Amino acid sequence: MLLGDVGTSYTKILDTEKDEYRVIKTLDLLKTDVRFDIACGHNARLRADKVVNELVALEKGGRRIIGNGNFLVVDVGSRDIKYVKIKDSKYEEMDWNALCGATLGFSIELLENHFDVKTSELKKASKSLGVTCGVLGMAKIFDKISEGYEINNVLASFVRGIAENVYRFIDEPDFFYLSGGLCNNSLFIKSFDCQVEPLGRFVPLEGLREFEETGA
Repeated sequence: MLLGDVGTSYTKILDTEKDEYRVIKTLDLLKTDVRFDIACGHNARLRADKVVNELVALEKGGRRIIGNGNFLVVDVGSRDIKYVKIKDSKYEEMDWNALCGATLGFSIELLENHFDVKTSELKKASKSLGVTCGVLGMAKIFDKISEGYEINNVLASFVRGIAENVYRFIDEPDFFYLSGGLCNNSLFIKSFDCQVEPLGRFVPLEGLREFEETGA
């Protein structure tokens, strides 16, 4: 069975027969005739026979990877933030933010490409660049550079500002599990004022396995 997490920028794919994962750009996917048996994500309806809510996939994937008990898993994507909180093995809370968290991963990747810089290789900034979302933050970045601030420091401050937005949105926990492409960005993880354990990009896909196995 072919499972897909069809995001705004990237699509994560799991071929359950081969137990094989891969990641491609969503624009490249849309140029093909690939269809998924089950999918979640912003563009899932374009290419799936069965569509699962992203928060449901995140919850089920979190349970498969982390186990039951108490946990908070937060998925930071290209354009939004979503989280699920489990207490005593039962669902307690979930939420989704696609406004103040707009174009999170996309903004960071766009800036990296523009300045030819890998933000994951930068040092943690001592202060954040106060931003309400990635798009508005870009204007502040170019303003700071025009004022003579060093590019790497400005970019690190931007990443810290994005992390602070996420941290406030999830009510400033002492610890949480991170899902999504920014699991690969060490600067983003270090920019939080709490402990973060990255789970990688495939948590929602693990959740979709539940639907394959149960036939639900």
